[in-house]
Amino acid sequence: MNGSPTAGQVMNGSPTAGQVMSRVLVAVKAEESPLMAWELMRRAGVHHLPVLDGGRLLGILTREYLAASWSGGPQEQAGREVRDLLGGARTPRVGPDTPLSRVAAAMLDADVDAVPVLSDDGLVGLITARDVLSAVAGRIEPRPEPSEVVTGMFHLEPILPERREA
Repeated sequence: MNGSPTAGQVMNGSPTAGQVMSRVLVAVKAEESPLMAWELMRRAGVHHLPVLDGGRLLGILTREYLAASWSGGPQEQAGREVRDLLGGARTPRVGPDTPLSRVAAAMLDADVDAVPVLSDDGLVGLITARDVLSAVAGRIEPRPEPSEVVTGMFHLEPILPERREA
């Protein structure tokens, strides 16, 4: 070891974002519908979806915000894009070498419960409040595997009843 920590190594005895983050992520493309985002969350069992536009992170969509912004039926949702749900709120971002204490501070300051982890290569992970609690409780497992970001691998088309003219 050359004395300088690399991504995921312990800095000053404190875990880093790279050690704590979830590495296999389900993400949604910015042009997808809220209906698709909801179904991705449901099938993957996640509460947070990174929203990507050509590989660039636009923000994090939460299940709570998605539910709160829901209006109309499936047809109305199919015509919207998740990029429009992000609003102007800036998502805090951290790097793999960021100490967990700074990650937690960023989450508190921004009043969010998930923070994306970015490297020079783009999105490499996501840290949720649950990940922070697991680390504090001493329940983090070493995660040497490479990161993987998976956007929707299927496209959902709602089947809507035909509208009848009166």
